[in-house]
Amino acid sequence: MNIAVYGAGAVGGYLGGMLALVGHKVVLVSRASTAAAIRREGLLITQENVTRRAPVQVEDQLAAALESLPSCDLVIMGMKAYDLAEAVQHLAETNLLPARVMSTQNGIGVENIIADQFGKERTLAGSVTIPISRRAPNHLLVERSGRGLGIAPVLPGQSVAEWVTMFREADINAGGLTDYRAMKWSKAFLNIMGNASSAILNRPPAELYRQREVFDLEMRMMREALAVMKRLGIDVINLPGATARPLARSLAYAPDFLLQLVFIQVIERGRGDKMPSFHIDLANAKGRSEVVFQNGAIAAAGRAAGIIAPVNAALNDTLLSLARDPGRREYFDRRPDRLLVVVREYERGEVAV
Repeated sequence: MNIAVYGAGAVGGYLGGMLALVGHKVVLVSRASTAAAIRREGLLITQENVTRRAPVQVEDQLAAALESLPSCDLVIMGMKAYDLAEAVQHLAETNLLPARVMSTQNGIGVENIIADQFGKERTLAGSVTIPISRRAPNHLLVERSGRGLGIAPVLPGQSVAEWVTMFREADINAGGLTDYRAMKWSKAFLNIMGNASSAILNRPPAELYRQREVFDLEMRMMREALAVMKRLGIDVINLPGATARPLARSLAYAPDFLLQLVFIQVIERGRGDKMPSFHIDLANAKGRSEVVFQNGAIAAAGRAAGIIAPVNAALNDTLLSLARDPGRREYFDRRPDRLLVVVREYERGEVAV
């Protein structure tokens, strides 16, 4: 197949590289510096201590990448969620009508950005549970094996079997799911764990989960997400390589002391000592945050459905304020007490949710 990866960061580069290794024609679109490194040294993927060089083509301009493809069977959108709308507009301006466009972004509602432009029938929802980091601009490292890629149609009833097979043949643990909303909400349920609080407080999630008050805040945040999902009729489901359903059930049945032990283990296995994505964007002074597509989206969906989600709203608003004004970061740095004050104001209704 002919595949373009628009926004070839760690996730996009990995998916494109693995597909190229089994014979698909893959063109990556990346930043000029990354493109130069890949042209010079190749795209390297290290997984389970084995490093392979993927035979990809790389361009730093979208138009040049698409011109090099005789046709386009799939465009994989690999940029951050907050860059997706602009990227979709750029893709539309090329007047290309790809057979399918697939999201890989974390977040709720990102598929609608693609579907509104290219139609539900051409839109695939993707959820990547594989942890990938960069050793160098051209060198990707799969940090843990056993994770995978969920693929679901945005048009109900449409088959994704062809695409699941394609990724499986590229040695990616892909699985087809029928309900893209359940997939993306379940992924968000996992993503929000220790993410916003870690960014705001500048501490690793596992450390924060050992602090009882912060752990209790996190559990209230996750129960809010489950309450919104229940009101919307969205089930918690397991994704390839990531189990969300047992964690959701534990929030209803496990005693507090056991719940804390379980979630600390989950955080340590899932993240180790690595700081989460919201913190990385904040530290890099992006000025924006994907929190709006996760905690913010949960709070917004709750409002629309008649359920308030004050903890999610407080975390969203606080982190966005730090992204926009880095000078405020020091106020919350290693100060859970100050974050808890803000959250309680939201929970008491002193701040509109």
